Amino acid sequence: MNRRTKGHTLVKPRENSAGAVQGRLSVSSAFDSWLASHRSNARVSLKRLMDEPLQTLMTTLVIAIAFALPAALWVAVANLQSLSGSWQTTTRISLFIDKGASTQTTENLIKAVESLNQFDAVTYVSPEVALEEFQTASGFGEVLALLEENPLPGVLLLSPKPALGSEPESLQALIDQLEQLTGVAEVQLDMQWLQRMQRILAMAQRVAILLGVALSLGVLLAVGNTIRLAIESRRDEILVVKLVGGTNGFVRRPFLYTGLWYGLAGGVLAWLGVVLAGLWLGKTVSELALLYQSSFSLQGPGAMGLLLLAILGGILGLLGAALAVGRHIASIEP
Repeated sequence: MNRRTKGHTLVKPRENSAGAVQGRLSVSSAFDSWLASHRSNARVSLKRLMDEPLQTLMTTLVIAIAFALPAALWVAVANLQSLSGSWQTTTRISLFIDKGASTQTTENLIKAVESLNQFDAVTYVSPEVALEEFQTASGFGEVLALLEENPLPGVLLLSPKPALGSEPESLQALIDQLEQLTGVAEVQLDMQWLQRMQRILAMAQRVAILLGVALSLGVLLAVGNTIRLAIESRRDEILVVKLVGGTNGFVRRPFLYTGLWYGLAGGVLAWLGVVLAGLWLGKTVSELALLYQSSFSLQGPGAMGLLLLAILGGILGLLGAALAVGRHIASIEP
């Protein structure tokens, strides 16, 4: 009895060990088979696309144009925001002093402005200096010399601290505070046009997003319709595969890879189009910037833009194919 028990206990662990090893081998073989199937489907679907270059090119161009339009708008907005950011440091407030203000009032006003501790520089331009500069700049020096009195007021040129330059609300509150000081006739912010442009750029960003969403739906429809036509053209082949036991998942796989290839190619082609457009416009933009004493140069989408467009294209292509395949493959039965 003890011997039987001992023999039994010696054999049983070997059976468990063999079963575990066999189970691991089965899982490994199943995974290898699954991976090989995906590699084969990816390769075959890509070869089918290359065998039909005209149709592939037309579909890819449709996808590329749909991606390129919002991508180009986004790049343009990003460049303008970068340019406006460099201009933001030139924000300046002009504070015009009452024309009849006395010297003491002007001095007190300068001290009051400096005590606010909101400016990197406070420069006083007297009426006499302002008139001389205007005579030189306008070219009407002889005519202005005939005036009986100087019509120009004194001006304080204020350079706000950089932190204020990026906060329109804080700038407006500062202007309201300056207008309450004694001896102030008017306060003007020289960069209000830039702040308006920033609001326009923010709106343009949202337009680019809306355009991208709308055209992405167009990509889904384009890929879905192309896959639907491919399914119809291979209907007999699908019937044969199902007759020999092929599942819907097996039949669906090459079409999904077709949609993925379409999306990836469309995204890459869209990126290339935006880059080429930037290179074509780059020289003209740089020459225009030089006329305004700026070293600004047009920036393209870069490597990150390529990655984003390729990923987005692949996802939309795969999704469009899945929508078309899921509806049509199940309806084809032997």
